[in-house]
Amino acid sequence: MNVIIGSDHAGFDLKEEIKRSLAKKGEYPVTDMGTFSNEPVDYPIIAHQVAKNISEKRFHRGILICGSGIGMSIVANRYPHVRAALCCNLCAVKVSRQHNDANMLVLGGRVLGADLALEMVDLFLHTQFEGGRHQRRLEQIERAQSGGGGPQ
Repeated sequence: MNVIIGSDHAGFDLKEEIKRSLAKKGEYPVTDMGTFSNEPVDYPIIAHQVAKNISEKRFHRGILICGSGIGMSIVANRYPHVRAALCCNLCAVKVSRQHNDANMLVLGGRVLGADLALEMVDLFLHTQFEGGRHQRRLEQIERAQSGGGGPQ
């Protein structure tokens, strides 16, 4: 599994912490799409780059971080095949993977501590999708997203 990560300036410090943690574990290659400093940057630019790569299936999982996580999640979920989950606790992360097969975790750099965020990333990367009834629901989402209408 490969991972793509990006943040704006408000998420930069947390992004760097996550990258260090993932590098130390050595489990997954991580590609950083920026930003590369605390200098102000427009979050949609980074979110578009990461979401496009997930949408085109160049990466298995993505992580986005901005101040609250809200802006990044709005941008990311506009892309086909992207299921970006803005999470603020471990339960939400676990369910986002088990029930929604989320392929992108969105975090708020100004609302989460680093320790919790690192636990959330670890859980996101190691929790499997349950399939079953949840697969049917994902197919309904995909049909709606592709213009084929909602549930059938």
